[in-house]
Amino acid sequence: MQHQEVDPPDALRDTVQDFWYLSRDFHEEHPHWQVVPDGYAEIIFYFGSTCRVATPDGWQLLPSPFLVGLLPQPVLFQAESRIEFLGIKCFPWTVFELLGLLPGKEGVRVLTHPLAQLQAPLAKWLQAGNVAEALAQVAQYFEQAQAQVVQNRLLGQAGRAMRAANGTLPVSLVAAAAQATVRTLERKFKQAVGHTVKDVSGRLRVEQVRRLWLHPTANLAGLAHEFGYADQSHLGREFKRYSGTTPAAFARKAARWQQTVGTDIVAFVLA
Repeated sequence: MQHQEVDPPDALRDTVQDFWYLSRDFHEEHPHWQVVPDGYAEIIFYFGSTCRVATPDGWQLLPSPFLVGLLPQPVLFQAESRIEFLGIKCFPWTVFELLGLLPGKEGVRVLTHPLAQLQAPLAKWLQAGNVAEALAQVAQYFEQAQAQVVQNRLLGQAGRAMRAANGTLPVSLVAAAAQATVRTLERKFKQAVGHTVKDVSGRLRVEQVRRLWLHPTANLAGLAHEFGYADQSHLGREFKRYSGTTPAAFARKAARWQQTVGTDIVAFVLA
């Protein structure tokens, strides 16, 4: 498995968390991986193998690119052989405006969008082994797209406050940071994201607890206190809601993973 991340240019720092690349080999015995909810929306390009997502009606073939929004619960994906991903990890309060799309609650969303024109040139860079140039071309596209968008000051201030507090702020304090009433913030946020401030904050907070991936021996009671949960049981319920497993089971899995492949990971391809 090969993984790279690059920071966004200054013009995108309030819109994009980072750009990333990942290559991974799948085979018939182990064709699946799970993606867990976090506090981001990710635009995903892929190359090589086909990519499918599990739905109630069976496996759905995904085009490239597609969008992984704010997932309500873990989602299963499938590939058949070697696959390469290029991802744009966006803040959920910016991604729909950046793409010029209406917000929605779809966890995995098929895109019909002009950015699909990047598929062929990106494939050429990857075939040449030049991941850095492929990431640079994606960054350039989104920097140009951002230049056409008038940023929403209220959402930007609210988002920065939520990120700085790792999702631990109550809605009233997020509204205060955005210099808005709770009612106005919730209305604007729902219009832009399709989710409430509390929904997004809950994912941001659980994402921080998943530092267990890097530190599987961390004290769970200490993490519960650090991130404002009522107690360890509260942490466990929220963690299982968004991760599909308990913190203790997740930590054990992380310890086994580190013994074989180290700690290199991105949220899109978790397991």
